Amino acid sequence: MTLSAEEFIRRFLLHVLPRGFHRIRYYGFLGNRFRQEKLARCRQLLGMALPQVPPKQSADLDYHDRHEELTGTSLRICPICRRGHMVVVELLKPLRTPAITDTS
Repeated sequence: MTLSAEEFIRRFLLHVLPRGFHRIRYYGFLGNRFRQEKLARCRQLLGMALPQVPPKQSADLDYHDRHEELTGTSLRICPICRRGHMVVVELLKPLRTPAITDTS
């Protein structure tokens, strides 16, 4: 579907809440209590196939192995020379904490 810029902005702004309002994310079909059942019913009504569940083996891998499985690049090999293995020598603490800003 192709929309004019004005129509796109109009449709987009229908989702923007007025100042002082807060979106409630724990209500409706995405609420935690029955989320799986409601999403399954939505998929059924839309005629969608059930999502494929990844095998349990990938959940047991640490993030290095998962990154290598997904991207084909290893986090354990030096990105510069591609021969040496990366070893954590020291973790540096931040020099300062990030400032918390009030958005209201």
